[in-house]
Order: sequence, then structure tokens, then C-alpha cells
Amino acid sequence: MNLKDIHNVFFIGIGGIGMSAIARYFKRIGKNVTGYDKTPTQLTHELEAEGIVIHYTDALENINESYRNNSDTLVVYTPAIPKEHQELNYFRLNNFTIKKRAEVLGIITQNSFTLAVAGTHGKTTTSSMLAHILVAANAPVTAFLGGVVEGYDTNLIGNGTAATVVEADEFDRSFLHLHPNIACVISDDADHLDIYGTNDAIKSSFAEFASKINDKDKLFIAQGIQNINGTEVSVNGTAVINAYNLRFENGKRVFDLDFKGEKIQNIKLSMPGKHNVLNASLAFAMAKTYGLSNEEIKSGLDSFKGIRRRFSFKINTEKLVMIDDYAHHPTEIKAVSQAVHEMYPDKQITAVFQPHLFSRTRDFIDGFAESLSTFNNVVLLEIYPARELPIKNINSTMLINKIKSPFKILLQKEELVTFLSENTPEVLVIIGAGDVGEMVEEIKTTLEKNN
Repeated sequence: MNLKDIHNVFFIGIGGIGMSAIARYFKRIGKNVTGYDKTPTQLTHELEAEGIVIHYTDALENINESYRNNSDTLVVYTPAIPKEHQELNYFRLNNFTIKKRAEVLGIITQNSFTLAVAGTHGKTTTSSMLAHILVAANAPVTAFLGGVVEGYDTNLIGNGTAATVVEADEFDRSFLHLHPNIACVISDDADHLDIYGTNDAIKSSFAEFASKINDKDKLFIAQGIQNINGTEVSVNGTAVINAYNLRFENGKRVFDLDFKGEKIQNIKLSMPGKHNVLNASLAFAMAKTYGLSNEEIKSGLDSFKGIRRRFSFKINTEKLVMIDDYAHHPTEIKAVSQAVHEMYPDKQITAVFQPHLFSRTRDFIDGFAESLSTFNNVVLLEIYPARELPIKNINSTMLINKIKSPFKILLQKEELVTFLSENTPEVLVIIGAGDVGEMVEEIKTTLEKNN
């Protein structure tokens, strides 16, 4: 498929974080772009403000006449779309070129020098750090990211054509469509078992992705990952690239980096948590391998403002702290807990968690219970189903019975704002990948009024 022959691009599931970045890209290069999504969100409203027309009902009359020519219209869809979707089936029956998001990203990047960031956790933060470092250094790059980067307010940053930064998504084995020149693998923990079936299968998929890099000096892996041969990176470890001397100075995380024997000192980062030191170290290694100087990379990390819904401070006062985070896996929740306890060791910390997917809750229920039990107080919501139908006997009651926090409560989503208004915590962390993220601004406004 030659993108030069495509004039119109129709997205089914346009509001997804990965889909929206590609929609923005096609809009930027002059294509006509439209799409469908199930519900309006902050992200779809932002796309509409940028001139992209979006509809929210699945009906054939919503397909504009200009998008009914199969010779110049590309259809991009997400695997989460149900098989009975009318619009998708219209395009299938009428011989349109239909591609998954990952296939399109592979086509876009195949003629570009590609830096790809993979991992079940940390890939959005690391790829966004890397993208910001390169853009701040005026590198000719475009980055397709899985989060909205603070300070840019978009998940598509940079406008260069020589290089591409991509978040290499393991869902549905999407990252195997990419053609990376420099890559990293941050983690290969079990996840998406509804797709892979077993832990071994997901590890094999990451190994297959890593095998795309022949020069192992251009493949970076977190120390401890097995069955992948690359340059190891660690925090307070023994890897050839190792972050050490972690400390706080003037509200910033500061660390030094031993880069294959070269000592690089005083790297500053605004984001807390040991896991973010690993993310920054991997981004540093990739940017340095691409050709940037130590000072350019240090400057980029120092000025990086973070990602929306990745340990995002919504309120930060002496009396009340509210943090919003996308964490939806036990390992991610542990990392959030470690970071928030590191910052507020003497305060009561309340976590609001909305589980994402019945299958993920079933597969990792003990891990969720363990990670959530590290918080003083837990407010649990019902499971957000996303693309799934309910699974018998899998529910939030089952999870809350396993949590060992001193205080825990199960609420309906509609009860949450009132409960938090009446029981305002010292430090509040909103956690989850479901629609609880759409409630964050309402919660923030309510708590600010009460304080």
C-alpha cells in the first residue's frame, strides 16, 4: 500500500490513545480524516477541536460519501471493535483497504530510522522521555506515543521525517509489525493473557520483537529479563549501564549513570519513583546511541514535564495531594505505591482503583490484592469491562475480600465523588485505565471546593 495514493482515512475506534496519534499524523500530512468511537472523551473532544469529525453511533449513514471510494480510502481499526460492527463490515464487504493500527504504524515507519520502546510497563513514559529529549535537541523526529505529553498536550510530537519514536505495543502482537533500528525492552511480565494464553507466550513474543535488532549494542534491556540478548540497564545493579547514587535535591530526583564505564553525573528528573530512574536510563541509552550528547540528554530529561495520567499531580498543596495514574497491572500499582510512599512517608495514602478487564482481574487477582494492600485506604470500583463481556464469578467483591489494607470499601462509580467529598484524604491516588479517568476533573473540582 502506497500512502501517497490515499486521500481519506476512516478510523474505527479513533478515540484510542494509539489510534488518535495516527489520526493526528494523517491530518497533519494533509489527508481527510474522520472516525467513529463508542463514547466521547477528553481525547475525542481534543481531536474534534483539531478539525477531525467524529461520530458516536455505529450506523452506515455516518459514512460520508467522500469516504465511500475504495480506491483512495484507507480504513484503520482497533482489534477491540466487535465483529458485528456495521461500519467495519460495510468496508469489508466493499473491498476497502483495511488495516489494524499496528500495521499502519509499521507502514509509516518502515522508511524512517525507528526508535522503538517495548515493555508491559513503562513504555509510555520511556518513549515520551525519549521523544522529548530528541525534540528538545532539534532532532528531525516524529513520535507516536501512548500518552498525552505534558507541555505538548498531544500524543504526536515533533514534525521531522528522518526518525520516528514509537511505543511498541505488545497487545495483539502489534509490535511485530515495526522495523526498529534502536530498541529497548523494559519489562516482559505476564499481561494480556486473554490474547497470549500463557506467560511463556508473551515472553516469546518480546524475544521475537527483540530479534529484529541485529546489533545488540542498539538493543537495551532491563537487567533481569531472560532469553533476550542485549545491553543490560539497571538501577543500583550490576549492568554495564547502571544508575546509582539516587537522591532528592530541590524537589527533583537526581542520579548518576555509569554508561559502560563512563561516569555521567547529576541527571535530574521531575518524576519520582525508582521505576522512572530505570525509564530515564533506558531513554538516555537510546538517545546517546542515536547520537545526542550527554548534555543534550540531561537537559531534555531535566525539562521533561511528564505524561497525562502518569503520576500526574492534579492537586498539590500542604493540606491535600491528588495524583492521577493510568496503572492497571499489579506491577504498575506497586511502582505507584513505592513512589507516593517515597514522597509522603508520614501521610495517610488513599487509593481509588478501578480494575480494567474481567480477564486481567481474574488472571492477577492475588497480585492486585498484594499491591493495593500497600495503601492505607483502598476505595475499589467495579470492573471496567472495556472490550469484554462479564466472566462468571469475577467481580470486585472477590478482589476486595483479598485486600488487607486497614480501611477498604467497594463503591459504585456514581458514589465516588460524594464519598471523597465526605471523607477527604491527605493523599489521594486515582488509579486505573478505565473511565475513572474521565471523573478526575470532577473529583478535583469537588475536593478543591471543600478545601
